[in-house]
Amino acid sequence: MDTGISAKDRAAIAKGLSRLLADTYVVYLKTHNFHWNVEGPMFQTLHQMFMDQYSEAWNAIDLVAERIRSLGHYAPGTYREYLELARVKETAGVPKAEQMVRLLIEGQEAVVKTARELLPVAERADDQPTLDLLTQRMQVHEKNAWMLRSLLKK
Repeated sequence: MDTGISAKDRAAIAKGLSRLLADTYVVYLKTHNFHWNVEGPMFQTLHQMFMDQYSEAWNAIDLVAERIRSLGHYAPGTYREYLELARVKETAGVPKAEQMVRLLIEGQEAVVKTARELLPVAERADDQPTLDLLTQRMQVHEKNAWMLRSLLKK
């Protein structure tokens, strides 16, 4: 493979993208779970917001995995791998609606942190496609976190 990015840099970028994929997948699953199980006076608002956010995350998972493959590496694809790689942790049980929102804020922000940590690696390698992907993912997750945080304002 000769695309102008060294094998060492491609491996480092793929490793970071694998962490981003894992975080995104855990946030996707958590959001989908909360969509199914949310209750309370904000049910309709949260149910719809969660659906919008998990649908977007589902589509993003494929983009991240395909970028890993474009770099010549295999994308992780099992729950075990995701839980080992992700900084976002699963949530046991069914929390109250307000706690769901707080947990999703933490998850959205964690995805941003993972993407941000990979930026300098991709930048040093002059990997514009990965930089573009990371910028887009940070923008989406920062916006999601902002929208979720706005629900907690008293």
